[in-house]
Amino acid sequence: MSCGNHHDTPCSEVLDRVYSYLDGELDDSGCADIRQHLDECHPCLEEYGLEKVVKQLVAKHCGCDPVPEDLRAKVMTRIEEVRIQLAD
Repeated sequence: MSCGNHHDTPCSEVLDRVYSYLDGELDDSGCADIRQHLDECHPCLEEYGLEKVVKQLVAKHCGCDPVPEDLRAKVMTRIEEVRIQLAD
């Protein structure tokens, strides 16, 4: 996905790092880069919002139960398939 505008941090990189951002796994500089991009790029902001809601729903309904690795891989594969479809 790309909005077509130039950004210091490319849309693809932001979307690849959005879960790390949501999980608080990025350093201050990485967080600032993502926040700046989301402030400038409406399509990425919408995608971020969707990812945030999905993460919140999973946390709410799954609690602290560990996620089987094969399930996580299937979910991540499906998310990537949808991203590719939306980009076309």
